[in-house]
Amino acid sequence: MEDKRLLALPKVERWPTREEAARALWFSPIRLGATLRAPARTWVPAMVPWRATEDGFVSDAVVDWYARFAKGRPGVLVVEATGIRDVPSGPLLRIGHDRYLPGLRRLVEAVRDASGGETRLLIQLIDFLAIKRRPAKDAFFARFFRPDAAVAAAAAERTGDPSWRSATEAELRERLAAAPDELVDAVLPERERESLRFGYRERVTDLHLPHIRELPRALPPLFADAAARAKEAGFDGVELHYAHAYTMASFLSARNTRDDGYGGSREARLRLPLEVFAAVRERVGASFAVGCRFLGDEVIEGGNRVEDAAYFGAEFARAGFDFLSVSKGGKFEDARQPREGAAAYPYTGPSGHECMPPVRIDERGPFERNVGLAAAVRRAVRDAGFETPVIAAGGISTFDAAEGILRRGDADAVASARQTLADPDWFLKLRLGRGAEIRRCFFTNYCEALDQSHKEVTCQRWDRVFTEGEGDVPRARDGRRRLTAPSWPAGDGETRG
Repeated sequence: MEDKRLLALPKVERWPTREEAARALWFSPIRLGATLRAPARTWVPAMVPWRATEDGFVSDAVVDWYARFAKGRPGVLVVEATGIRDVPSGPLLRIGHDRYLPGLRRLVEAVRDASGGETRLLIQLIDFLAIKRRPAKDAFFARFFRPDAAVAAAAAERTGDPSWRSATEAELRERLAAAPDELVDAVLPERERESLRFGYRERVTDLHLPHIRELPRALPPLFADAAARAKEAGFDGVELHYAHAYTMASFLSARNTRDDGYGGSREARLRLPLEVFAAVRERVGASFAVGCRFLGDEVIEGGNRVEDAAYFGAEFARAGFDFLSVSKGGKFEDARQPREGAAAYPYTGPSGHECMPPVRIDERGPFERNVGLAAAVRRAVRDAGFETPVIAAGGISTFDAAEGILRRGDADAVASARQTLADPDWFLKLRLGRGAEIRRCFFTNYCEALDQSHKEVTCQRWDRVFTEGEGDVPRARDGRRRLTAPSWPAGDGETRG
């Protein structure tokens, strides 16, 4: 009996034959920069699987994760957001020190072997600022709140009780901890209120903090060092993470009001991203691909829109970026309030839903929802006289959709995250004329919910499938979910077909 969830997906009248796939633009080569040539325009964007060690090293599970994608022979595979600083960040990959190189080399070798040398491997480089978990109310006022005469005065005025003004710091903390939420929200300054309700979060505009003020000096060499390590490890290139809720995207954002020449106007907001690129390019040379992922629309109030993205795209191309990958949303500013003890997650609000639109997002649905952003960036790049490849993503899960995007000139390559997670072999199945065997993604964001909980990311289509003959399948910490998709028997003998 057909799963009813399949009825909500784009209908496929027929999958391409092997001969049709061989003639398709999607399976044609693409050049990324001066020397890198990918054999196909099939692209797996960065996904964080939460499989690194607590110290940021490549683990067996990380190697298995990427090797499994590589068996499907994508043209380009992008390794997850990898931290450029040598600082604690949990089970996320890091590249901020030479001690990470052996594991990264092992990862590169595994992908080369699994793909028969076909897949081009990039690694996404990220910087992020501090974010703390949401504290309990009493803990916030006892440990984090900074007593302020203005808060005491506001409380006195709000309650009509003048004793607030003469309260000691300790008394003010105790009284606010015991006060109704309505009073607390009314008297706290905006940032203090946010720290209480969402957890403390640094911003690139916090120029009173010396390390934030120094970001324009600190980040170019950090990114350059990380890119040099990626080259030494054997990657084909790097993708600079200029998207979503993180440092570089925050510099590009229209909400960046820094007054030191790195905020305000579009030109000033673009300054650091270009300086980072220049430092990276100088370090790795022209033979190593350097591109970026950035936002076609921030979605949030007061944020960038597609016009900003088009401007940035043309300027990135002018600077010499080798490719431009376009995403959408995924910001902290509209994230849902986390529970106490949890950190805010930038994919829970409206901008996050636009970044990874679920099947029930609205009447339009999630499919090809963000392609227009990539198309607008590509037009701006072409109008400026550049041929820089632009990559589209977002709910693209069929051959016809991807091929149509390329035929219309909306993008130069098409990325698919969730569909590739559901079936890492789907590119190979299409190439072999066996599209009917594709395991289709339901777009319920089951995987995203696991990511939000910092659990190993798996797919509901395969994580409880344990078949005979597979041996001892590695499982998640909960023991119930498999960590990689089931093998596709037909793939073993026909991968070079």
